[in-house]
Amino acid sequence: MWLAALRSFQVSNINTSAGLWRRAPGLKLKAASVRQKAKRELKTSIKALQYDLNPDGPKAEGGKLFFDTHAVVRLFEDNGFTPQQAEVIVKLLLKTTNSNMDVISSNMVTKVQQEIVSQQLMSKITAVKKDMIILERSEFSELLAENEKLKIHLSQLKGHLADGMNKVRSDNILDMNLEKSRIKTMKAEHEKKLLMTRKEIMEMTAEQEAHLTQTNMKIDTEVAGLKTMLESHKLDTIKYLAGSVFTCLTVVLGFYRIWM
Repeated sequence: MWLAALRSFQVSNINTSAGLWRRAPGLKLKAASVRQKAKRELKTSIKALQYDLNPDGPKAEGGKLFFDTHAVVRLFEDNGFTPQQAEVIVKLLLKTTNSNMDVISSNMVTKVQQEIVSQQLMSKITAVKKDMIILERSEFSELLAENEKLKIHLSQLKGHLADGMNKVRSDNILDMNLEKSRIKTMKAEHEKKLLMTRKEIMEMTAEQEAHLTQTNMKIDTEVAGLKTMLESHKLDTIKYLAGSVFTCLTVVLGFYRIWM
């Protein structure tokens, strides 16, 4: 991949830059000035930009470079660059590659780190599973014990409730029997009192009827006596009236004869 990029870079840029160093004589002064400027810049940092046969570039897992820097330098030199320019360009490429690889590697992990992390995660998951199993067992045992306690408590409550219901039922039955016997006694007493009252009422009625009969007989006797007395008084009255009338007539006749 890096070789293909470098080859495309060679085709597009390096050949064009090499063409700048090999143009017509009218452009040699510009190329010379560029070379002198590049030499001055290289002299200021020649130690930092010096080519290293074992550069600290990005390497694969096997410790190999991603591309051959010496071959790239030779390629630049073959295309018209000086050794210093080729080394600078390769150094820039190495720095760019290193920075890109650092950015990429900051978000990535190696296979060994991945295996270590996966092993740590698996160990943590195993520990969590063990803890969950222990918790489930302990909670299940606690739930079983609590369930047994609840069963015992419910059986005790059922026993107490059954005893209470039997006691209440027996008390109710006893109260009902006592109430029935009391009601029967009260009914018998009431019937006895009713018979006595009826007997007394009948006796009083008979006495009243006898008294009324006697009273009626006395009234009838007295009425008959009064009738006879009235009859006798009527006859006496008629007699007195007849005598009075005859006396008056006699007097009237006597006065009439006197006046005549």
